[in-house]
Amino acid sequence: MTKTWPVLDETLKEMFITTDEYEFTTKCILKIADLGCSSGPNTLLVISHIIEQLSKLQEHAPREIQVFLNDLPDNDFNNLFKLMSTNTNTNTKNNIECYIYGAPGSFYGRLFPNSSLHFAYSSYSLHWLSRIPQGLEKNNKENICIATTSPPQVFEAYSNQFKRDFMTFLKLRGEEIRGGGRMVLGFIGRSVADPTSKDELKTITLLSETLSDMVAEGLVKEEDLHSFNIPIYAPSIQEISTAIESEGSFNLDKMEVVLVPLDANEDDNNYDNMVSNKNNTSGKFVANYVRAFAEPMLVAHFGSSINVDVVFDVYAKKTDEHLSVERSSYFTPVISLTRKTMTD
Repeated sequence: MTKTWPVLDETLKEMFITTDEYEFTTKCILKIADLGCSSGPNTLLVISHIIEQLSKLQEHAPREIQVFLNDLPDNDFNNLFKLMSTNTNTNTKNNIECYIYGAPGSFYGRLFPNSSLHFAYSSYSLHWLSRIPQGLEKNNKENICIATTSPPQVFEAYSNQFKRDFMTFLKLRGEEIRGGGRMVLGFIGRSVADPTSKDELKTITLLSETLSDMVAEGLVKEEDLHSFNIPIYAPSIQEISTAIESEGSFNLDKMEVVLVPLDANEDDNNYDNMVSNKNNTSGKFVANYVRAFAEPMLVAHFGSSINVDVVFDVYAKKTDEHLSVERSSYFTPVISLTRKTMTD
């Protein structure tokens, strides 16, 4: 997540200092949305970072900001606000008062009034589709999402679903963000145009392999696995830029790519030692964050016939084996957008 921050920081600075079309003043109540915020401590980290960056603007900095934390209604907003309980709802750190609110709902639907936001941010959420593409049951039996072995019609189904979803997202945010407002998005992407040439979703592939192993051991029914698919898609840079241009609400100011290791705790200086350590926790770390999003899907699809603890014990071991021979990373496009004005 922090690897996306240089683009975030630059965009915030440009909003207040270098943008001619849209003048912000110290009297402006800056309205920000964190789209797909989740419910863990990383959410608070993002808010604190934004406040810190705004405070560096000195005389250009706003005195008050409103932050709207958005995620699906079943997100644990109670836990999120409990994490904030050590502070008041008004954060006066760095002379900036911050008022924080929950905004439950899908970001593939309307969330805010017209032209009410100045800035929106989303990190590692937009690769999630609004639904599983139709027609996969008979065409993608050996996989649980698009994979290097998926047939062309599966790729087309996922690609079309992403295009519909992303353009819907852009259209709705275009209605909610004021002209000249900014948006920074970072999500898992694909480094090559051909999805069959490289596995860009290794965490999902490892889960698919884990479930296949459990089928072979009689722990999961084969027909249940064949009908299980995950609504996730890693778009190419071309798909992203084409959708932005086609939808038309935003100008694409910047696109950078960062590589984020599968285990977000990996460090270039100690990675080799970590993966060779018999007691390394890299696989467990990855298993824990994959379990956070995958467990509800597994339980909903397989029901009581699957032992989720066993799934992720096997998954952790399989991930450790993979990381011992290959250092995989997420290819992460980070884009900065400006809402077009009437003169654009």
